[in-house]
Amino acid sequence: MAVTFEQTTLDNGLTIIGEVNASAHTAAAGFFVKTGTRDEPIELMGVSHFLEHMMFKGTSRRTAAEVNIDFDRIGAQYNAFTHQETTAYWAHVLPHFLPDALDILADILRPALREDDFTMEKNVILEEIGMYADRPFWVAYEHAMERHFDGHPLAYRILGTPQSIDALTAEQMRDYFAHRYCPDNITLALAGRVDFDRCVDQIASLCGSWKPTGAQRDYRATAPTDHIDNLTDPKLTRHYLVGIANGPSRQDERRYAGLVLSQLLGDADGSRLYWELIDPGLADEAEVTLHPFDHAGTFLIYASCSPAQAERVEEILLRTLDTAGERLTEEEITRVKHKLETDLTLEQERPAGRMMALGNGWLYTGEYRPMAEELAKLEAVDADALAELLSEFPFTPRTLVRLTHP
Repeated sequence: MAVTFEQTTLDNGLTIIGEVNASAHTAAAGFFVKTGTRDEPIELMGVSHFLEHMMFKGTSRRTAAEVNIDFDRIGAQYNAFTHQETTAYWAHVLPHFLPDALDILADILRPALREDDFTMEKNVILEEIGMYADRPFWVAYEHAMERHFDGHPLAYRILGTPQSIDALTAEQMRDYFAHRYCPDNITLALAGRVDFDRCVDQIASLCGSWKPTGAQRDYRATAPTDHIDNLTDPKLTRHYLVGIANGPSRQDERRYAGLVLSQLLGDADGSRLYWELIDPGLADEAEVTLHPFDHAGTFLIYASCSPAQAERVEEILLRTLDTAGERLTEEEITRVKHKLETDLTLEQERPAGRMMALGNGWLYTGEYRPMAEELAKLEAVDADALAELLSEFPFTPRTLVRLTHP
């Protein structure tokens, strides 16, 4: 049977979308909340990620242990994530367990947010911040984002800072939750073997009483300038370089060219930087990746090497970026596209992958794009498309952060 797309919106604004595939052997569901670090007041930095933890700490119907036991009882693969712009809660199950999964997911979307749980989990978050402070890439990346997006919410740290988390109160979290976790700011994505109408009826029963609040996102403009910062850490034995440059947004159709360009320049295997830096043994890692955001976007540039090779690695890396439009051949572009198309197909051939693509895509564009259309968009990228992209996003201005031993 053919794959079909379904969509409806409840009276309170909660959107339900589904890609129904009767031949699938599993079903996946995810609640996608249009909220993340970008939507936080600076004094509450990290509250979105902290709140994600709290969603699994129990509800009026389930204890924290019962949430996990109920997921395990139905054999679910389940998890959650928070990044700059989205927080999501999902499960992947056998089709006959989908109603149970939806019941659990809808329940944890209305958490108890008890004071005792909040106080205990705060220590976990602070430990997590400390753990990431020992990861050199993460330290350099957070600093680079803060410099590149200075004064803009995209500069905020996903985990927050020790100071912002320590000062955060449970009441502030409850207020943030009440405003941002409203039905008109949430999309439920379904994929695989699902009875869409039955799911809509169930979600209407479970979530129909949730109250809309009209939550909005701040779309202030960004104005990056060139920055070069040097950080030191006496514990390090390697040199790290992280760069941020503007790229196409999630709404920009040129993001497909951006994916091809980033793969061509900085894939972990077989890219220009691989042959220039990794294969000859100059660097351990050298990558370029596209990070498209909501009406903004970045190329993330990264390399690690021995301190003795730092100057040479940086020179080669920047030269590779600045000459990206040179020597473009259709053979090189075609090779990169085929790898991307394989990766996309492997990622999305399971219902959980399609659910992720559906939910994330809908939050940004409000449109359904089947996988075949995504593949066609990639296949259409050619040298002219890359040249047009580079004329708009030439890897300058850019922020560079060097992190090394003093």
